[in-house]
Amino acid sequence: MRTAVVVGAGIGGIAAAGALARTGWQVTLLERDDRLRPGQGALVLWPNGVRALRGLGLAGGLDGIATPVPPVGIRRPDGQWLVRPVAGAGSGAIDGGDVESPPVVVHREDLHDAFIAGLSDQVDIRNAIEVQPARVRRERPAVGDGRTTFEADLIVAADGVQSAIRRRLAPATSFTSGGFAAWRAVIPWYRIPDLPPGLPPHGETLDGGHRFTFASLGERGSSGGSTRGGISWVATVPGALRPEPPAGQLALLRRWFAGWHAPIPQLLAATEPDDLVQEPIGELAPLPETFGVRAGTGGYALIGDAAHAMPHHLAQGACLALEDVATLQAVLANVRGPLGPALDEYSRLRRPRVARVLQQNRKASAVLQPRGGLTSRAMGAALGRANPRTLDRAAAAAAEWAGPTSS
Repeated sequence: MRTAVVVGAGIGGIAAAGALARTGWQVTLLERDDRLRPGQGALVLWPNGVRALRGLGLAGGLDGIATPVPPVGIRRPDGQWLVRPVAGAGSGAIDGGDVESPPVVVHREDLHDAFIAGLSDQVDIRNAIEVQPARVRRERPAVGDGRTTFEADLIVAADGVQSAIRRRLAPATSFTSGGFAAWRAVIPWYRIPDLPPGLPPHGETLDGGHRFTFASLGERGSSGGSTRGGISWVATVPGALRPEPPAGQLALLRRWFAGWHAPIPQLLAATEPDDLVQEPIGELAPLPETFGVRAGTGGYALIGDAAHAMPHHLAQGACLALEDVATLQAVLANVRGPLGPALDEYSRLRRPRVARVLQQNRKASAVLQPRGGLTSRAMGAALGRANPRTLDRAAAAAAEWAGPTSS
């Protein structure tokens, strides 16, 4: 039986562990925390991410936990339109295979639970294991934390933007800050006050480098008392990560977005410090030369942020990680000998695809996060010069992925 070690139990890592186990591999899943945690906040899944889930056999039941996100346009802080939403966007059931379906938003806990349910007895979960770069062996697939060494035919690096495995295998690649910080949170319905009537359930607002987006998770009262229904929001501001404790960060956010149109102040007022997750914005540069590294008769595969972290302008992070997993599963499906050729094929399929999405992400960044802190009026002029549909085209191009053999 083939063996694999998956390092990192985020969305990509758990999906990879389950995918390999379901195809006959004996899998060890390593997580540095003391237990598997779903993470806070929500995720946007574009049609390409849903296709990847379908290919992995994980899309069943997605309709029950996901909320479609229609075109929302972009507003100024006073509520006036910068870019109006496109009417007549496609829609349809998530599991129906309609490539024109809108993106969906899903709570991380719900997706985490669905993935955990898909794990089999062939996955051995080890917590409180933090892999060290010096313990990554190039001569054969193995990783360690200084106390224990884990060897396998395949090591899957799903350990995030600061991946210890990538630092060892691709030392020329590092995380480069984009000069912005972001916060995300999900506010449960029971903490959200009644909002003014007529407000859309989703929205995006810009003013210079400040950006606020929000999306509803279901409808008020539809979650049966579950804390997983509510409104998810993401706020982005220029500058480095803030050193203040969460309460201080929340106070700053309320000040920075004071006076913006409803429901932005109301959402921040309903947010509690424990809801906040602060994240840097940046990308890995340069991209690793390969996402698959040979080691003896086996090797390493980089997936998700460990391979290609990038800013969240197009909300493709989770989708690309799921694409990685679906592609890795496909190239390994019928391998009987050494894994090297399959890992080469994985990289051949994935790296150009990621480079294309990164290019589209940079186009979006030039509009959404301009240098120099443009005012709202200057932002409107910049959006006009850039063509109001630049963002739509960038998002559509990023979502163009037909399946694991056509990356």
